[in-house]
Amino acid sequence: MSKDKITIVDVRTPSEFMGGNVAGSINIPLQEIQQRLKELKSLPQPIILCCASGNRSGQATAFLKSCGLTCENGGSWMDVNYKYQTA
Repeated sequence: MSKDKITIVDVRTPSEFMGGNVAGSINIPLQEIQQRLKELKSLPQPIILCCASGNRSGQATAFLKSCGLTCENGGSWMDVNYKYQTA
């Protein structure tokens, strides 16, 4: 999967995101996912979600899939960074 055809959304807090993130990723904290659903639906899909360990991004993935979005849990942001920076 090419990096230009996906959107990477990091669901960590803004302070965690500022401490390191995937280049080009968007920070939408988990607690804002429901309120920002319209914005998420407008992003290029598939959406790859990440966080620190994969727990929060798993919760966000389940919610977004239930809303009809094409997405997957990428796990930790470092794993996503490695996978999509080397693709």
